Amino acid sequence: MRLTLSSESVRNTIVTNEDGQVLYKTSTPFSIGHGTTTIHKIRPNSDPSDMRDYFDVMGEIEWHLFGSSTFRINGQQMDSNDFLPRHGVMGRKRTFTGPDGRPYRWDMDFRVVVLSLDDDSRAEVTRSHRSTLGIIGPKQQACLDVHPDVMHMLDLIVLTFVYVEKLRMDKERAARNSGIAGGS
Repeated sequence: MRLTLSSESVRNTIVTNEDGQVLYKTSTPFSIGHGTTTIHKIRPNSDPSDMRDYFDVMGEIEWHLFGSSTFRINGQQMDSNDFLPRHGVMGRKRTFTGPDGRPYRWDMDFRVVVLSLDDDSRAEVTRSHRSTLGIIGPKQQACLDVHPDVMHMLDLIVLTFVYVEKLRMDKERAARNSGIAGGS
């Protein structure tokens, strides 16, 4: 399944499926220091005469400048350092156990994030793609390709994707700014 993002700013975006149906939306009010990203999930509408979308809060990420950020999902609250501990050089890998009991690993590459099984198979189950302008190849919005085998935990994938993609973007911005500052 391909999920398309209305913006590369994962903390304020609308996520749609291949048919253009809104599945999730994220919002983060401006805040200095820490803020909270709320992830809303579309609620099925049983009234065919009412064409409005209704959303329920699926999860939240409370961002902290210092210390562990906080996740809230399904009535549970977890610290990011416990729920998605960092691994690898520079902490560019984050691991968690899915509701199916299997270990998963997000890898934060320079331009994308990839979710794979954290076992010997290292089978890729989700990959992000940046938007492209269409100068070389077709124009494309930012998107997330999710393998059918992990659709049972799509809410968890979206929640953790927002977190790791924000971290990746922060690292990319810091590297870009240090390159500018170092070139003076």
